[in-house]
Amino acid sequence: MPQPNFAGYHIRKWFTQTEDTLANETGALADGEPVSKIVIAAAIHNPYAGRFSQDLGDIVADSPKLGEEFGRRIQEAAGGRAVQSYGKACLVGTAGEYEHGNAFLTAVFADPVREAVGGGKAWVPSTGKRGGPGTVLDVPLAHKDALYVRSHYDTVTVSFSDTPNPDEVVVVFAFATRGRLHARLGGISADEVQGQDGLH
Repeated sequence: MPQPNFAGYHIRKWFTQTEDTLANETGALADGEPVSKIVIAAAIHNPYAGRFSQDLGDIVADSPKLGEEFGRRIQEAAGGRAVQSYGKACLVGTAGEYEHGNAFLTAVFADPVREAVGGGKAWVPSTGKRGGPGTVLDVPLAHKDALYVRSHYDTVTVSFSDTPNPDEVVVVFAFATRGRLHARLGGISADEVQGQDGLH
C-alpha cells in the first residue's frame, strides 16, 4: 500500500489540460469569446484494487478534501474567467471496479468544486470506464446552473500516457467558459438561466 501524501490518498500525478477554440470546424470565427475548456485530473492509488469490499469508505471519507483541491486548481487554471459548464469522470485501472471510480465522484467530492466555480444548481454530468494508459475518455459537459441550456452540451476528450496503472483511478473534472461556438439549436440561452431548480 503506497504511503498517503494527500489526506488519506496516495496521488501519483496531477494533470491540468487547457484548450482554447477560436473558430468552429468550418473556420467560422467565434461568435463572441473563444471557448476555453479546462481539465483537472489526478492519478490516485485505488485501495480496493484486486479485492471486493462492500464498504468503499476508504475512498469516500476524504473526498471533500480532494474536491477542495480540485476547486483550488480550477480557480488557478481559470485565472479569473467565469466557468459556465462542468462535468466529471473516472478512469479505473484494470485491477479495480468501475464502482471504485464512482466512489470518488460522489456529491461530497463535487460540492467543494461547485463552490469554487461560483455555485452550481445543476447536477454534474458524469461518465467513466475501466482501461489502461492511453485510454480515451470523453467527459460530458453541461451548464452548471441549468441542464436545459442546449448550447452548453459538449464534450472534452482526454487521455493520459502513463496512467492509470492497474491499481489506480484517474479522477477527472472538466470545465468550460461558455457553450459551443455558433450553437443554434434553440432552447434557453445562458443569459436566460434562472438557476433555481437546476433545469431552467
